[in-house]
Amino acid sequence: MPAQDPGQVGQLLITLEAARKQDKGTKKRTYTCKKTTFDIAGTKNVTVDSWKFNDWDYKSKGLPTYARGLFTTRRKDGQPEIAVRGYDKFFNIDETNNTKWMNIEHNTKGPYEMSVKENGCIIFIAGMEDDKLLVCSKHSTGVRHDTNLSHAQAGEKWVERHVASVGKSSKDLARKLREMNVTAVGELCDDTFEEHVLAYDEAASGIYIHGLNYNLPTFATMSGERVHEFADDWGFKKAKYEMRDDIASVKSFLEGCAETGTWDGRETEGFVIRCQLSENGGPYQDWFFKYKFEEPYLMYRQWRECTKAVIAGRLPRIKKHEKITEEYLQFARRQFIRDPALINQYTHNHGIIALREAFLQERGLKGSEIIAMEAEGKKGGKDTTQNVVLAPIASLGCGKTTVALALVHLFGWGHIQNDNIPKQKNKPKKFAFEITNAMSESPVVIADRNNHQRRERKQLMEDIFPVIKDTQFVALHYVHEPKAELLPAIKEVTRKRVLDRGNNHQTIRAGTNSPEETIGIMNGFLARFEGIDIHRDPDENFDHVIDLDVCASSRENLEAIVHALHDAYPLLVPEIPSHDALDASISAAMNDYEVQKDLSAGYSKPKKSGSTNLAPAILARKIEYISISVSTHTITSTLNTLFTNTPPRPQSHPTIWSRYTNAYINTLTNNPVEDPISNPPSLGPARVRLERLLWDDRIMTFVVRILSGEGGEELPCANAIAHVTVGTASADIKPKESNDLLARWVEGGSGGTTGINEMEVSGVLVIEGVVGVTMSRGKS
Repeated sequence: MPAQDPGQVGQLLITLEAARKQDKGTKKRTYTCKKTTFDIAGTKNVTVDSWKFNDWDYKSKGLPTYARGLFTTRRKDGQPEIAVRGYDKFFNIDETNNTKWMNIEHNTKGPYEMSVKENGCIIFIAGMEDDKLLVCSKHSTGVRHDTNLSHAQAGEKWVERHVASVGKSSKDLARKLREMNVTAVGELCDDTFEEHVLAYDEAASGIYIHGLNYNLPTFATMSGERVHEFADDWGFKKAKYEMRDDIASVKSFLEGCAETGTWDGRETEGFVIRCQLSENGGPYQDWFFKYKFEEPYLMYRQWRECTKAVIAGRLPRIKKHEKITEEYLQFARRQFIRDPALINQYTHNHGIIALREAFLQERGLKGSEIIAMEAEGKKGGKDTTQNVVLAPIASLGCGKTTVALALVHLFGWGHIQNDNIPKQKNKPKKFAFEITNAMSESPVVIADRNNHQRRERKQLMEDIFPVIKDTQFVALHYVHEPKAELLPAIKEVTRKRVLDRGNNHQTIRAGTNSPEETIGIMNGFLARFEGIDIHRDPDENFDHVIDLDVCASSRENLEAIVHALHDAYPLLVPEIPSHDALDASISAAMNDYEVQKDLSAGYSKPKKSGSTNLAPAILARKIEYISISVSTHTITSTLNTLFTNTPPRPQSHPTIWSRYTNAYINTLTNNPVEDPISNPPSLGPARVRLERLLWDDRIMTFVVRILSGEGGEELPCANAIAHVTVGTASADIKPKESNDLLARWVEGGSGGTTGINEMEVSGVLVIEGVVGVTMSRGKS
């Protein structure tokens, strides 16, 4: 068995520690490593450290490790060791350069093991000294204070059941895993603990072992045959797999299964393919990629999210499968009327699969059959004929306006340029207002703004949806990530474009400003750029995302957009324009366009409100307060489950203050913004747990708990009790009265003569937020 080399592990830890820190004077890294330390219950002061990068960092070159799920510890003799070693992060087809079919064909060799993707949560099992078994989720182990039963604890219970079924103990398993120097990797599938999308009944529940990884810095894993032998010996369930010797038969097999989203008589998410990869002619090493099935998995996910929207009193966002989803929602409403208890279960992620299966049973169809019928019944695309907004996600010099003008030339669509709106207090709302006006005259409107940060996309959607509820947003996503790989070429191309156009821009006067000043502005946009992530708010609300190549010509990107819109919206783009028509539209956009307004004065030095050139430490004095902004929708839906007809305030946040000015200064130093007073930076994500609701005749507030951040760092609260102010009885009542209400509650409780009402939030409700600052508009 390959043994660990403490020297190699020690070197890995040095590079991981270095990745945690950003020393002054050193070149800024494009990635950050987060370390979280966990105490191991039942031991004498033994701890393990979890090491984690952001998901998008794993696409970058030069990480200290690509293990997704890595825990280290120190032995009794003080030597470092890897306690748990997950798989190297692997990606879906076409998600990275390595996972493009052409490169897979050229750079990999078989045998190819295709393991079915079980639909649960990943669990790592390893052995420590003194026969101590360590069970971890992806980045955590042991008890978590934000839930009654953590994934790791649930995994421990199942491990005990599995090994007991073959007459063995957890200590036996720990001893064996340590002897082998491996981490057993499995999928915990138990709908009584946590439902996902695909169903697991009692007989199918348990931990499906699908990997045995050596606890080494370099990724190395055992064959599927050895994994199945191990699972049999220790009473675990086995993830099934198929074997192929050549990549052509692999591709044929996967594409055949994808047609129905099923394999071996059951629905599945897809497959993980295990093989060996040689990069740049180097030695072959173990390597994985995945092939995810879109349907019916995505349809089921949409049903789940739409049902939660209906429960919360929000308009459901139906992106695909419109007819069958509407039928499903009508069915769900009838079930909720018959049995209101189902609503509470559903909001706590239970009964989701049962409701879906009941609907399918009533219809007498499988999900795969619905997908097949839809494919047969129409050639594809939506029957949308109006209210489509095309939103570029771009930085300076990507060519977004050139492409927008070309689209207007081709189709006569609406085009609102943010740069044509003079700088004013409510410019973002004015931009959205102009778009909604244009939507009354044109079926498609281009929201010509960079929209390069999530907050901009969120603002755009939140200002347009209330006015035109059935708006469909399409992202024209100029791909910038992974930044470490793409930015060098992007900088070269976009700088040339911007400097060449000179003063033919409303606000960036490259012909007048020095090249250094223009490039500085461009670098600021690149540093702040946040690519599309369809799995998080607000990007999950895009109906369609069209990925574009920044370095490609505007003509190439125009053609890509037209083809994508033709496929997605055939009634809006019934025919693909000819090559001559595309050429002519680009020519008109590039040669006939001149800016109508010179707004650069509104953005130049005399009008910088005195804040742009101030040092971050001085700007920090202008911070009025620091808060965590949380979703109004989540607050509203929680109130709806407690009682009805209580209007929330438009914005809510638990007020916090303490060490955040330093974080503000560091953030602004590393990522300067053009106007830090009007556009203050966010200080990172946060999580808030809603615990109970208090109110009197003047004010209503949630008592909350601010949970530790992603890296385990604490977020201290300056108030005695962290809270979310929900609403006041009148406009002259200040939200800060929540502190007075909470002080009275702590002193005398609720009910009786206190005048304070109290309701507990059932279950564990944790919501995502963003730590931000509100700046004083007065003099510092």
